[in-house]
Amino acid sequence: MPLIYKICPRALWREAEAAGQFTGAPIDRQDGFIHFSTAAQVAETAARHFAGQDDLLLVAVEAEALGDGLRYEPSRGGDLFPHLYGPLPLSAVVAVDEMPLDGDGRHAFPAGILPA
Repeated sequence: MPLIYKICPRALWREAEAAGQFTGAPIDRQDGFIHFSTAAQVAETAARHFAGQDDLLLVAVEAEALGDGLRYEPSRGGDLFPHLYGPLPLSAVVAVDEMPLDGDGRHAFPAGILPA
């Protein structure tokens, strides 16, 4: 079961939990789709777009549960990134983990997320 990942501020994720679905961060709504990363992409996404931000969550999502709304499209460096056109149903979420900052100000990821 391939997983994709969404980095999300805790407060925004709590709103999604209350609503029963995640409709995206402001940048997602602006772009018309929810941005995700694969395991191979998520560390660079964190460093590039969330550097130094604390109180973030890493939301792991079962890609196959998203159906036809999920598309892999070229983005950073021509890599194919997962984009969800439509809301994220919470039923597709398999884990939500904290992303604390380490002593160097980089995000720490849960064990087993990043490729070796």
